[in-house]
Amino acid sequence: MSTFTTKNLIIAGLYTALLIVAQLALSAIAGVEVITVLLLAYCYTRGAKQGVIVATAFSLIRCFVFGFTPNVLVLYLIYYNLFALTVGLVGYFFKNKYTIVGHVVAVVSAVTLTVIFTLLDCVITPLMYGFTQRATYLYFIASLPVVFSQLICSLATSVFLFFPIVKVLQEIK
Repeated sequence: MSTFTTKNLIIAGLYTALLIVAQLALSAIAGVEVITVLLLAYCYTRGAKQGVIVATAFSLIRCFVFGFTPNVLVLYLIYYNLFALTVGLVGYFFKNKYTIVGHVVAVVSAVTLTVIFTLLDCVITPLMYGFTQRATYLYFIASLPVVFSQLICSLATSVFLFFPIVKVLQEIK
């Protein structure tokens, strides 16, 4: 699939808007999010190139809604592009088609990448703000309750919503 067709760019723009609206809608509830499953299905079906476009646009445009926080911007640009590349490769391996094995691999990827998000945050934020070693440790400890709720949410949404979202995205092709 060509990355830079008008149709693909329009779909990427609309999907970026969907991600921002979804994040805004659930932003008041710590650890509850649907960005993971939405981006998971998109990157799996549309590929790494399209995924990187959406991941980068989402990371940048969301700043207009949530503010330009330097550590969050860096975290999002690194993490969501890593996410798009990883899941895009998973989708490529399964020829961007839904299979049960592909679903399982996608769910495992989503859960693993959710942990990586928190670990990246626990490195990037302390480095950018010059935390002491003790403050870095406390920042990590404070992130654990949220990462556990994010893991549960990521697991549940990926298990139950991945298939229907993939089917919708396959119809758009």
